[in-house]
Amino acid sequence: MIQLNKNIFSHDKLYTLGVEEEYMLCDIKTGELISKANEFMDSLNSNEKDRFTYELILSEIEANTPICSSLDDAINQVLKLRNRAKDICENIGCKIGISGTHPTSLPEDQIFVDSPGYNWVSDQLQFYARRNNTFALHVHVAVEDAETSIHVTNGLRRWLPSLLAISANSPFFMAELTGMKSTRTMQFSAFPRTQIPNKFENYEDYKNIVQTYLELNSIEKTRQIWWKIRPHFDYGTIEFRICDVQRSIYMTEVIIGICQALVHQSVKDYKLGNLIEDLNVEFLNDGIWKATRFGFDSKIYDTGTGEIKTQKEMIITMFNYIKESLDYFGNSHIYDFIQNLDSFQSEAEEQIKIYNNNGFDELKSFLINNVDYNKKNQ
Repeated sequence: MIQLNKNIFSHDKLYTLGVEEEYMLCDIKTGELISKANEFMDSLNSNEKDRFTYELILSEIEANTPICSSLDDAINQVLKLRNRAKDICENIGCKIGISGTHPTSLPEDQIFVDSPGYNWVSDQLQFYARRNNTFALHVHVAVEDAETSIHVTNGLRRWLPSLLAISANSPFFMAELTGMKSTRTMQFSAFPRTQIPNKFENYEDYKNIVQTYLELNSIEKTRQIWWKIRPHFDYGTIEFRICDVQRSIYMTEVIIGICQALVHQSVKDYKLGNLIEDLNVEFLNDGIWKATRFGFDSKIYDTGTGEIKTQKEMIITMFNYIKESLDYFGNSHIYDFIQNLDSFQSEAEEQIKIYNNNGFDELKSFLINNVDYNKKNQ
């Protein structure tokens, strides 16, 4: 029986960060997915084994930063891993690409990683495991104890549609313009336990849910609960899992900065008794759908206030909510994002524009040749 350790959530250094990026491994000439993960992992030095891991298919690699003390530290670590991955790929004859889904590569052409954990997933999900060719950005934030992590997670659900709206980066799947901004959200949502979780009453409530899943054999490991946000039993963090991976290092920084500031402000509200935890999940899911499918003019329900707003207005509400926390961390430049919101285009919209002008070959070339490896484009 897996022991669920409450103390894992206790951190002396608060609001530290961890970032996970999932990369496509792509053929240099065609831009198609290529099964090079074994060669990639074999190329790592012994001290890099914790920084890169397999994902479900052999054409995907996940990069994992160490614990980062600040947003600037996190971005430096993300860039360090991107550059290391780039060098390894050059040596093994491929390139990394960044998109929430690959625009044309077919799921049936992908090869599963052969390991007990991933074999369990493929056995459980069958056809839908093979269709999960998706690539995400995950952000971990540390708080001081288990109870805080649970209540803050409840409150953070309010902001998930806004995070998805600005990070949408997967309009294509299987050579189809899907009509979605985030096809990744649609694909991954076919898995069980990927929804927005219901409110947890406290840590014991959360632990009992996870323990019951284990007893039911619904999961073998706690990380097989893939909610869009979750308290993470291995790292003792709050993990945001809603975002498509971003090619732009600027957008990656914006998203990480938002997540850290959202946690900080929510902790303040929780301690003051002001955190709104009772949120209507039906309307949260509608907000996720609108972010997946439509633009910033779509109407959504602010589950914190009960007001109807446009997606754009909700994004501005989120930034105003975190403004003081961004200042607290010395990240006030992140707030400047909303100054250009009227002209903002998600990476999904950028992909569609390239495809409309030049087709899939140019789009695939763009996704592998225009990954940000430094901060020069900020």
